[in-house]
Amino acid sequence: MSFFSIILEDLKEPKRQDPAFRGVFELFFNYPGVWAIVHYRFANLLWRHGWKRLARAVAGVSNFLTRVDLHPGATIGRRVFLDHATGVVIGETACIGDECLIYQGVTLGGVSLSRGKRHPTLKNGVVVGAGAKVLGNITIGENSKIGANSVVIRDVGDNCTAVGIPARVVGEREKEPLEHGKLPDVNGELFVYILDRLANLETALHASCQKLDVSSDEPAETLQKVLKSLKEKDV
Repeated sequence: MSFFSIILEDLKEPKRQDPAFRGVFELFFNYPGVWAIVHYRFANLLWRHGWKRLARAVAGVSNFLTRVDLHPGATIGRRVFLDHATGVVIGETACIGDECLIYQGVTLGGVSLSRGKRHPTLKNGVVVGAGAKVLGNITIGENSKIGANSVVIRDVGDNCTAVGIPARVVGEREKEPLEHGKLPDVNGELFVYILDRLANLETALHASCQKLDVSSDEPAETLQKVLKSLKEKDV
């Protein structure tokens, strides 16, 4: 596919991926992520042909205009959309596959001073939520989703959802890419589990109190008696 055909695809992404898109006029004034990608295409072309200082200059001007820090040495596939885009940082050795969706404030950063591969790889169809940080030479599998404000420091498999700090895989991703708000409530599930365990312990404690014929009105003394009884029984 020709260079300008790829750019034409980039310019069509808002219409394909943003329900708020209303026409070409908005494309010029309200989609800095699109123009950051277009500028990147030219800067990357210069970078690959050895004009690295000029490529960095183009990237610098693009950063000033769009507030997107996109290194010209990065590898970006087709139909990648930076939605809102402000504050996005993509490092030199990052690799982004086709049809990825990246929201504002995302960082694809490195954690090493080595000159080798030190930035993440996003395979096709990945969605990265606002403010997420994907760090190091790790791989995010195809069609996976990273929750907003997550910090990812380990590989994520295909078709997964990862959330948290540090991010952990918590299930399969929703089929609809824009349903990035449908994330599991990990903390809620944890609290439900803890409350359930607490209820079981209270039931067991109450039963032990009845067997020992002691009152449960004084929790500290009752607990000591129960623990002493259990210790004597070598439980």
